[in-house]
Amino acid sequence: MSWLGFDHPRIAVAALNPHAGEEGAFGDEEERLLRPAVERLRASGLEVSGPVPADSVFWRAFQGAFDLVVALYHDQGHIPVKVLAFDRAVNVTAGLPIVRTSPDHGVALDIAWQNRARATSLMAAIRWAVVMAKHRALGRSG
Repeated sequence: MSWLGFDHPRIAVAALNPHAGEEGAFGDEEERLLRPAVERLRASGLEVSGPVPADSVFWRAFQGAFDLVVALYHDQGHIPVKVLAFDRAVNVTAGLPIVRTSPDHGVALDIAWQNRARATSLMAAIRWAVVMAKHRALGRSG
């Protein structure tokens, strides 16, 4: 997140199960795995919330409550992002020693060679990669 310009990001961890498991009614991963991990991260000084029910966490982030949502699987994170910004959304892989961005929309094989594809998401991914590389070069690595 520091490579994106956030020195003290507010992080939310999305729950795995519906309604964050409802105290075990829909699964125990929240209590058994996610809550202890969030508590360890908080103890290390990070501002982390969760597990937050996935059906509301992205709305809360969109409203400004969080700077980052950690999605636990591909579609959990991509569905809300694509609804809001399909042709300009960017996937950023956090935690790598290199800058990695990519367009969020896939390769569009169904319209390949038809002169219908738009490069807006690719251009956005390149712009974010440049921003991240600049922050990285300035030593903002966490």
